[in-house]
Amino acid sequence: MGIWQRRDHGWRMWAWLLLVALWGCQEAEVVVPMPEVRDSGVHDTEVVLGSSLALKGHAGYLGQETIKGAMAYIQFVNEAGGVHGRRIRVITRDDSYDPPKCLANTQRFLIDDKVFGLFCYVGTPTTVKVLPLVQESRVPLLGMFTGANALRDPFLPYVVNVRASYYQETRAAIEHLVRDLGLTRIAVFYQYDAFGFDGLTGTELALKEFDLEPVARGSYVRGTNDVTEAVDRIAAAAAQAVVMIGTSDPCANFIRQTLRRGLRPLFYMVSFVGARELSRNLAGTNLDGVPVIMSQVVPPPRSADGTPTPSAQEFVELMARYFPGEEPNFVGFEGYINAKVLVEALRRAGRALTRERFLRAVESMTDFAIGPDVRLSFGPADHQGLDTVYFTVLRGGRFVLLDRWNDIQGARQ
Repeated sequence: MGIWQRRDHGWRMWAWLLLVALWGCQEAEVVVPMPEVRDSGVHDTEVVLGSSLALKGHAGYLGQETIKGAMAYIQFVNEAGGVHGRRIRVITRDDSYDPPKCLANTQRFLIDDKVFGLFCYVGTPTTVKVLPLVQESRVPLLGMFTGANALRDPFLPYVVNVRASYYQETRAAIEHLVRDLGLTRIAVFYQYDAFGFDGLTGTELALKEFDLEPVARGSYVRGTNDVTEAVDRIAAAAAQAVVMIGTSDPCANFIRQTLRRGLRPLFYMVSFVGARELSRNLAGTNLDGVPVIMSQVVPPPRSADGTPTPSAQEFVELMARYFPGEEPNFVGFEGYINAKVLVEALRRAGRALTRERFLRAVESMTDFAIGPDVRLSFGPADHQGLDTVYFTVLRGGRFVLLDRWNDIQGARQ
């Protein structure tokens, strides 16, 4: 009996203490600190992103230069303490410009690495492959080295393009070829995949505005260098100009084979070909005044006298610091601009970083200046920052800014 009495007394004591505690809660509200709400990849000292791009193979140059340009700025920011106390860590994986590899890399980023966002992807067929995954996971994808229309139309809320589109590049080029040079017999050489089809469609739409269509179409298989059949088709059409949608090696091979047949059309390429790599591939080729023109989506990092252009001053300095011996180029400059947009969006999103806050921050950048000649503008229904297309011509072994299309000779037949 005594034991039960002692247990009953203990129960009464604990009940009394509980009542006192509850009464105290009514008198003074107890504030319990809530944990900070974060998305995956956001930690106290770092924010983690994933980048799948070609680091090997025939598109390896583009991936290598893109990530070097981006990392030059990111390393600079990290050395200064990062953004809101967080360093930026970019996990890179090679996809060799192969869509299934890119998809597998992206799945690893999201599932194993739990990244905050995806950054600096390279190539149309690879990037397009991951779009369903991006939309399903609602993860930001920013700064792709591709002008694919599929990344722009229809509008994709989690995709942020920095560069102008291939449609914009080819339309501007066709306008100059037809209006300034009076050319009407224009052929298209393209890579037989999503990238090539995009450039082909953009060219056909641009020609249609002048009641024209390609006089010939020739293609090659991605990852190969066999362009003979394409040369045969386009040579038979006596094209005055050839629009080229491909990578550096096949484009250089096409030019050499065409010249060996005694044909001298104007060769025009979109920016993805890569200016420095193409000029290297064509070294020793006797162009003898044949125009080789490439559109760009950023201005030249250096002027004709070798000095940095106004907007590229910091880029050139950072490349010399973090990648000494590397020549600043168009591809790297684009990667650098991608990183500038990334860092600014992280800064505007604030310390309480989430993916939605990050995207709203991008959309707030309505007039973001990289320098006096590069300004980006985004908006809630506009996730492409740049629209300007520049044109360069191969002279003296390097691509330099083309000021006057009327100065182009050798393209009239």
